Amino acid sequence: MSIGPVRLNHAVLFVADVARSERFYTEVFGMDVAAREPRGRAVFLRLPRSVNDHDLGLMGVGPSTPPKRRGGIGLYHLAWQVDTIDELQRAREVLAEAGAYTGESSHGGTTKSVYGADPDGNEFEIMWMLPREQWAAYATAVPIEPLDLAAETSRWSGVQTAGDIR
Repeated sequence: MSIGPVRLNHAVLFVADVARSERFYTEVFGMDVAAREPRGRAVFLRLPRSVNDHDLGLMGVGPSTPPKRRGGIGLYHLAWQVDTIDELQRAREVLAEAGAYTGESSHGGTTKSVYGADPDGNEFEIMWMLPREQWAAYATAVPIEPLDLAAETSRWSGVQTAGDIR
């Protein structure tokens, strides 16, 4: 028997400096502050189109805590979905302007992705999902290929795939 969840509701990250991380996620992702822990050790953020209580929690552990070790046990990255490939193009520009852009890739016929890292080195993916009817053989294979975002934007501009977002 399995639990049967329908989707990931939120993530919580340990960060060195709550205020610095709050600035990053509100400025780069456009998140809003949903709630604050009264002593300032945590903040809970919500995406503008989200129906969740919060999408991301940031828990301060202090600047003396060693940074996350890439490739170590634990979370590799969070993946944030955008509704159109045009939004993915804009995400790459915003990440580059913020000095947070780390790369991009195409996962065959399922998703197109750009990657970044927050001030604590927590990695994330911003991804656009192709229309499900385009997945074909890619639905069970995970090829990782170079992304030609200009060509993909030209081909898929305006196509919404995130479903019902409010």
